[in-house]
Parts: sequence; C-alpha cells; structure tokens
Amino acid sequence: MIKVHLSRLMGEKRINIADLSRLTGLHRNGIAKLYNEETDGVKFDTLNRICEALDCEVQDIIEYIKEEKNDQK
Repeated sequence: MIKVHLSRLMGEKRINIADLSRLTGLHRNGIAKLYNEETDGVKFDTLNRICEALDCEVQDIIEYIKEEKNDQK
C-alpha cells in the first residue's frame, strides 16, 4: 500500500493547497486529490515540483507500507 503524507507535510509547513498550487504551477484539483489520497498515480514531475516547493524529499511525501498477508487455511 502506498501512503501519501502530503496533508501532514503541508500542515507542518503551514501551507494550503492554493499556496502550493501557486508555488508549483500545478493545478489545485491535482494537488487536492493527492492531499486527500484520492489519486491512483502521480507523475515524477509533480513530485519534483512539490519537493522543490516544500524543501523535502520524495519519501517525506509518499511511503510504501507492506501489507501483511493472511495465510490462514
């Protein structure tokens, strides 16, 4: 499972979606989908712009969480 931490990161930096949109040149709707974890993919360019604007690393924004398999029979 991929977990998106954009909302937490933006909260820590006290920046809203409109501000991030202005800083990155990305559409507010795309940022909102990522913010609310309602997207099924993200472009590298988007991650690059967000990282530059928020002065962070990619792993600060997205995280892979290994799901435990239930091997019960």
